[in-house]
Amino acid sequence: MTATSDVSGRGPLFPAELPSDFARIPPGHQDLVAWWWTSTWDLPSGYHSSQELLAFPASNLAFEREHVRFWGPTTRRSTRVLVGQGWVLGALLRPAAVPAFTQQPATCRDDSLPVAAPQLHETVRASDSNLADVVDKVETWLEGHVGPLTDEAHQANRLADLAITDSTIATVQDLADALGISTRTVNRLTTKYVGLSPYTMIRRRRLQEATEWIRGNPDEALADVAVRYGFVDQAHLSREARTLLGLTLTDYRVRTIRP
Repeated sequence: MTATSDVSGRGPLFPAELPSDFARIPPGHQDLVAWWWTSTWDLPSGYHSSQELLAFPASNLAFEREHVRFWGPTTRRSTRVLVGQGWVLGALLRPAAVPAFTQQPATCRDDSLPVAAPQLHETVRASDSNLADVVDKVETWLEGHVGPLTDEAHQANRLADLAITDSTIATVQDLADALGISTRTVNRLTTKYVGLSPYTMIRRRRLQEATEWIRGNPDEALADVAVRYGFVDQAHLSREARTLLGLTLTDYRVRTIRP
């Protein structure tokens, strides 16, 4: 594996089950947003679609028809059931943007906070037929809402980049060494800007990598997948999967290849 891995295929556990109108949009302000994402759906009466994610260790800003909310980091697989018609315009936030919404992101784990932006919300609602058209306006609002970034905020972004993408980072000490700071500072940064421990961020990346590999290589032995992604053995990978996904890797693999 290369040191820095491509994360574009991660997040959704069952990509084939995503709404057909799901898209990621590159940001203009890369210090605040990893990417924008849009999702629209129109399901027949009586039908539903379960969207299951092993989300990135980060927070999201989401505009929906009824409200605007800041969603904190998740601690396990998350599921949203879609029915009827709807849409979402979301932003996967960089750590630097988080303090503008909460000073204690850990209190928002698996939860959300309302965001007061009524005029902008109306603008997004009016463009629900083409959400990509309003991304620039939302990003301009976000830039003003966050304000100037400190050196510490930029450092928090760099920390997250390494934890999420660098496959050579296996421990918190690795992360500290790569940044040239102490493990104490690493923990302080993730407390303020992420809401998850640095080791949790690293573990999330490894399991995302493993599930993505299993989807693309369903015939590979799980013991080999465990070694490939730095787990001590298959048992450790399996425990991690049961804890975060709520299902065994064997069951996960079966579902990914089911017609």
